[in-house]
Amino acid sequence: MTEKKLIKIGFKNSKRITKYYAKTFYFASRLLSREKRQAAYSIYAICRISDESVDNLSLEPKINNLERIQKNISLAYTNETLKDPILLAFRKTINKYSIPKEYFDELIQGMYMDLNKTRYNNFEELYLYCYRVAAVVGLIMLEIFGYNDEKAKIYAVNLGIAMQLTNILRDIREDLKRNRIYLPQDELRKYSVTEKSLKDKELNDNFKSLMQFQIKRATDYYLDAQPGIKLIKNKNSRLVIVCMKEMYKAILDDIKDSGYDIFSRRAHLSTWGKTTILLKIIIKREY
Repeated sequence: MTEKKLIKIGFKNSKRITKYYAKTFYFASRLLSREKRQAAYSIYAICRISDESVDNLSLEPKINNLERIQKNISLAYTNETLKDPILLAFRKTINKYSIPKEYFDELIQGMYMDLNKTRYNNFEELYLYCYRVAAVVGLIMLEIFGYNDEKAKIYAVNLGIAMQLTNILRDIREDLKRNRIYLPQDELRKYSVTEKSLKDKELNDNFKSLMQFQIKRATDYYLDAQPGIKLIKNKNSRLVIVCMKEMYKAILDDIKDSGYDIFSRRAHLSTWGKTTILLKIIIKREY
């Protein structure tokens, strides 16, 4: 099979992975041009494969998988022959958009953190994790979207931090099952929330106050990301970014509307909710 055909298969497989695992992003990504859409899928597929290798295996295979993925990403930055379709699609993307390898080095370091770090003493530690697993993804996507000013990178980081903080609040219940608590330990103590109370699913005033504080922080990062949208060159890319921002913010709203009950249900946004947000953005021309 020719390399061209393998690349085509790689983009197709990347699209399938994105559609299955990243429903909100997939919904918004359809607003992009075919070229940028395919590039985004190829990046997401690599990120997802890396994440899956951390979550679903025992420790030694996890380390081996991450080392293999790290090696494959490095190979994609060389001229050596590749046979894996997803890696070939990935190589085409990083070459076309000149995406720095150090972004993926940071991403892998974030994945390694999940192997040996299950608690975060303070927000400074958590920020580093969020930067590595989410903010650098924003920087990668920024290269695909295109931008007019280097300051756009600062805002891309802010948006990545905001979205990862949202993920953390949404996934508290699931993370507890993996013995992971991302909420900073000093903030748990400040609000008198214990690990036992989290595991016992205690929806008391202390927990609600803690969640209010966490949501306020995430919301502030969304606000700090807003000025960067106008620095994106392409109109459709700006629309996608606004959609992602508003859809993720809606997850925070869903948490609040549920009375901060993240224990009995997973906060989410329906397809109709996503469509409504998109239509409001278009009507108000908020991009």
